[in-house]
Amino acid sequence: MKRYSAFAIAREAARYHTGWERAWRAPAPQKKYDVIIIGAGGHGLATAYHLGKNFGIKNVAILEKGWLGGGNTGRNTTIIRSNYLQDPSAALYEKARSLYETMSQDLNYNVMFSPRGVIMLAQTHHEVRGYQRTAHANARQGAATEFIGPERVKELVPIINIDGPRYPVLGGLWQARGGTARHDAVAWGYARACSDMGMDVIQQCEVTAIRREGGKVVGVDTSKGAIDCDKLGIVVAGHSGHVAEMAGFRLPIESVALQALVSEPIKPCMDVVVMANTVHGYMSQSDKGEMVIGGGTDGYNNYTQRGAFHHIEETVRALVETFPMISRLKMLRQWGGIVDVTGDRSPILSKTPVDGVFINCGWGTGGFKAIPGSGWAMAELIAKGHGPLTDAFGLERFREGRFIDESVAAGVAH
Repeated sequence: MKRYSAFAIAREAARYHTGWERAWRAPAPQKKYDVIIIGAGGHGLATAYHLGKNFGIKNVAILEKGWLGGGNTGRNTTIIRSNYLQDPSAALYEKARSLYETMSQDLNYNVMFSPRGVIMLAQTHHEVRGYQRTAHANARQGAATEFIGPERVKELVPIINIDGPRYPVLGGLWQARGGTARHDAVAWGYARACSDMGMDVIQQCEVTAIRREGGKVVGVDTSKGAIDCDKLGIVVAGHSGHVAEMAGFRLPIESVALQALVSEPIKPCMDVVVMANTVHGYMSQSDKGEMVIGGGTDGYNNYTQRGAFHHIEETVRALVETFPMISRLKMLRQWGGIVDVTGDRSPILSKTPVDGVFINCGWGTGGFKAIPGSGWAMAELIAKGHGPLTDAFGLERFREGRFIDESVAAGVAH
């Protein structure tokens, strides 16, 4: 793989860009792999990448029924933060946030990481107490956050109205090293690095069955034929329950749509990410000038990837009170993604009842921010059978009643 650099750009400009290589190969499936990962989104690709980088396991195939990064990885609002309450969550998300900071250098691919800072607004006295508690917990966990007053919020976000008639801004939980990254570039960078290590990223390859012998996985059947493997990772977000059924077990998750929209592009006016849980909306400004707006999940189970007008009304109505200027903007586009939600709003990174099968799911509305940490942790789980970042997130916690309750921290943000 040729490295991308300023010198490479100059060289290719001189020869009319005729020397660029394909970013990743498009191979045919082999008969057998050491590990197969189902799902070529951010989490699946990050898992494969860290299997190769951290453990030298490179005989890996990443199977994708559609196109690379075409699921939730390409449909989210790109927020990155680690200000979670529970210790296992904070460790996992802080690992991910720290890996985002060096990802462009590690992958030799610009993922456009922007540590612009994230504010979670406190608009009720209950939220003030909750975020102050979280700030204390984060201090013990090593995640740098602080609770700030309304004047500091106004200083960071001049366009905000802190004296709203229903929900005035009473303060906020501020994480200065949170921010955003380019979702497509994260998937493309990982795919390029995996391909360079000799891994096979196989698109348009739908898994139709999972084959077992004596309680152990032996391979999968796909739209491109049968493929054998020693270990199998299921990393398919909202379709996790469906694929788990192929392997013979059920998951304690629900699949629902999460919707978002962007406005027409405007001049820079907001250089931080703002989340408002009380009014149920969050907003940032993209590098192209669009206001990226998201809200809550649908109130019913579904697999649609389309938006709905009642969600536009609900989300924008909530944010107009806090950001009056957006009332004049036109909507550019709207979309939905299928998220898989657990009862405690924390993910599942776990062994399964089938020997050799591992599951990564249940991220709900917080999947994008966790991608590199999830890949690091899942690779360790597959390679070694356990890991400090995944031990608390096993399937057995639901049977044991050992929940990791993040319903507040994960309630809105994507």
